Amino acid sequence: MAADKVKIPMLASGGFGDGRGLVAALSLGAEGVNMGTRFCATKEAPIHENVKAKYVENDERGTNLIFRKFHNTARVGKNEVSDEVVRLSANPDAVFEDIRHLVAGAAGREVLESGDLSKGIFWAGMVQGLIHDIPTCQELIDRIIADAEAIVKNRFGAMLA
Repeated sequence: MAADKVKIPMLASGGFGDGRGLVAALSLGAEGVNMGTRFCATKEAPIHENVKAKYVENDERGTNLIFRKFHNTARVGKNEVSDEVVRLSANPDAVFEDIRHLVAGAAGREVLESGDLSKGIFWAGMVQGLIHDIPTCQELIDRIIADAEAIVKNRFGAMLA
């Protein structure tokens, strides 16, 4: 619907990590895709290798939704800390102060810098299910474009022939 209404280029965001997603987004009217979690799992990403490895290890179910109780839902990687945030938040009397120490920005920064996943939360989308390696950004982009071109040429081309 947005593609029918806006006159500026749009980027699709959320869950993109391969050529199939790019083709789908383009088909729906986007000019491209925004990839957050997928770029975190690249060689150039300035985060600890343990976090990158967790993106590869997790599948699409390897996330937790937090802050729902506080009407500010966020999706983060599943680990001991995010599991604890979910557990504490389930208490009907829970307030943000009950989880603040677990979700503080300083704790998340420590995870990204030290790689100690027990220190805090790290942002992650369901796209983790599509992450199977840690390529360079160039390798990732080249692969996504090649896969998208193959889908358009082979699958869609065959449908039009």
